[in-house]
Amino acid sequence: MAADRIDMRNIREVLRLHFVSKRNVSEIARGTACSRSTVRDYLFRARTAGLIQWPQIEALDEVVLEQMLFPVLPKNLLSQQPRPLPDWSEIHSELMRSRTNLTLHLLWQEYKETYSDGYQYSQFATYYGNWKKKLSLSMRQLHRAGERAFVDYCDGLSLVDLKTGELIPTQLFVGVLGASSYTFVEASLSQDLSHFVTSHVHMYEFFMGVPAITTPDNLRSAIKRSCRYEPSINPSYNEMARHYGTAIIPARVRKPKDKGKVENAVLIAQRWILSRLRNCVFHSIQELNHAIAELLTKMNAKVMRQVNKSRHELWESIDRPALKPLPSSPYDYADWEKGRLGVNYHARYEDNYYSAPYTLYGEELWCRATVTTVELFHKGKRIASHFRVFGKTNDYSTLKEHMPPAHRAVAEWTPERVGHWASKIGPRTRALVDEIMCRREHPQQGFNAALGVIRLAKKHGEDRLEMACDRVLKLGASSYTSVKNTLHNRMEAVPIAQCLPGFNSFNEDDGKLNQPRQFENVRDHNYYH
Repeated sequence: MAADRIDMRNIREVLRLHFVSKRNVSEIARGTACSRSTVRDYLFRARTAGLIQWPQIEALDEVVLEQMLFPVLPKNLLSQQPRPLPDWSEIHSELMRSRTNLTLHLLWQEYKETYSDGYQYSQFATYYGNWKKKLSLSMRQLHRAGERAFVDYCDGLSLVDLKTGELIPTQLFVGVLGASSYTFVEASLSQDLSHFVTSHVHMYEFFMGVPAITTPDNLRSAIKRSCRYEPSINPSYNEMARHYGTAIIPARVRKPKDKGKVENAVLIAQRWILSRLRNCVFHSIQELNHAIAELLTKMNAKVMRQVNKSRHELWESIDRPALKPLPSSPYDYADWEKGRLGVNYHARYEDNYYSAPYTLYGEELWCRATVTTVELFHKGKRIASHFRVFGKTNDYSTLKEHMPPAHRAVAEWTPERVGHWASKIGPRTRALVDEIMCRREHPQQGFNAALGVIRLAKKHGEDRLEMACDRVLKLGASSYTSVKNTLHNRMEAVPIAQCLPGFNSFNEDDGKLNQPRQFENVRDHNYYH
């Protein structure tokens, strides 16, 4: 049974890493949630579809890209397709790596899993042997200029709360370039996603450029699901990588040698920075980072005995010219969350609701939330943008164009429009409707009651409704139920004084009840003193 196809966001990321970042199949497989054979399949499909340049792919939306990569071919045409060949350079590269029990036969089996109509093993081995004869010897360079940056965390110094004296722990973010060992250090309050991404933004600015690959550890802020072969990268972290044009390839789980460069940088930062600040007292993260920056400059300027040059000198001569330029604007941090559009055509984010076109009911959406906005995406296209509502308020942010036609008509009602409908019946009906809406915290909450009063004219007539509204207003019982009961019992023309035997009379001029009658069996206020 064929494996399920990954979503188009990841397929597009596979193509970006291949065409823009020039990564090999193994690196792409580790940086995305798919196997090496799957990566080869998508690259083969792209070449078959004539997609050989990234600008050409980037201009396509997900629907068109999917149709080009996965065309539906008639059965009689399937047999006419040429037999696919693997990328021999990738096969050779994997065989040259130090892996236990990795053989050409195993790689052929993976090739056959992807291409069931491909070559048998004997032909596969022959083609590989012929290709291998054309290779020339080349020296392997461990860390190429501008290629890779490694990042990691360690425990930092504690801040002291000015009011309570409480110790607040911090985390020390360390980033280092592979070729020059040029190091960036910054303290943050935690390792959560927002601090993690922000430290990356500051690191790239400190390096004055972007490496081709960024290698983090398998912490939760970077990797949603750790796996040696198919790690799942956090969407927000992945978006930051796309903004800067770098590829995220995490270190393997429990393989510290994969990030030995940053492990050593962490140790040096602890010795040259944290140890020297151990007796200092800091009350804010800004104050702590200012002190760290001063010592970091000295640490990068220190001459290393092995090469007789400083990290800063190596960065100037090796890494800086090879780094990618920074984008025109820094990355604006955003949270990503997957969900579905509800029956009320709203998507939920942090206990608040944001509308999308009602025709997408039940569809899977991606929600992107920044400090100011919440955006909704469907198959890679932005379909809605709202101002972000903070706090668990269960508020609804709704755009009229997202509503069904019937709902849109109701949404266009205003207190003035409802009052205008009531004034067509008479001034007392208008006064009652205004009173009903004014008594609500939001006038919209009184729309149903006001419309109910107006609709009573169809059953009982406008004249009777006017009299009933006048009576209800004088009694101070401004509600739909009072008007309805008055009309049902035919009380609109009955004098108010006859209905209130406990009162002497009702003053029709000022609309007020006179003092109640005195009875012998009724106690007044003097009785209780």
